[in-house]
Amino acid sequence: MRVSLFVTCVNDTVFPDAGRATVTLLERLGHTVDFPVAQTCCGQMHLNSGFPDDARALARKFVADFADAERIVTPSGSCATVLRKHYPELAEGDPALAREVARLTPRVYELTEFLVDVLGRTDVGAYFPHKVAYHPSCHSKRMLLLGDRPEQLLKAVRGLEYVELLDAQECCGFGGTFSVKNRAVSASMAATKARNAVASGAEFLCGADNSCLLNIGGTLHKQGAPVRTLHIAEILAATEGEAR
Repeated sequence: MRVSLFVTCVNDTVFPDAGRATVTLLERLGHTVDFPVAQTCCGQMHLNSGFPDDARALARKFVADFADAERIVTPSGSCATVLRKHYPELAEGDPALAREVARLTPRVYELTEFLVDVLGRTDVGAYFPHKVAYHPSCHSKRMLLLGDRPEQLLKAVRGLEYVELLDAQECCGFGGTFSVKNRAVSASMAATKARNAVASGAEFLCGADNSCLLNIGGTLHKQGAPVRTLHIAEILAATEGEAR
């Protein structure tokens, strides 16, 4: 199967290892991965900030950049939500864009749902001998309805000890521009999430959205906490012999 990677701007500029891990994982499972080099942002930041016209322009660019894609996989629940849930809204009143969105967005998958739902895999051959907790981002849990797909994948990783995160369903406080406009509230929410991560006994707190992990990880670092954050793709791509 040919898969097109939408890496997202956050991963491309700040967390490139998540994109590399996604490619490594999909190729290990026997799929060809291509990377449309003209890709940029999905427009989420513009939508969050109240600029739908700018987001619509990026939607037009996205459907052009990925016009030939058979399957589009992204290691980001929040960006997958924008593509699948918000692009149809942005395309209202523009029949040409609406047709392209309707044709393309059904091919968009967040990484873990692609692995479980499309490939039918929970055991992806990973090895990661550490205690791991999982943070479900708001978009992945409430908009994409990923359910326990990420946990299924993590629990099938050899050597991994899965530990529960207290109040895992609670928001980490990032929320895109929310963390900028409401810094004190965001910091308090992130501190609670960090405290729960430490209390879980996990060595690593993983998630499917690096934007959330950026917020939580920054708080853990400031606290000098012993918990590291890691995108789930990096765990699923890990194999025996790799050191962490």
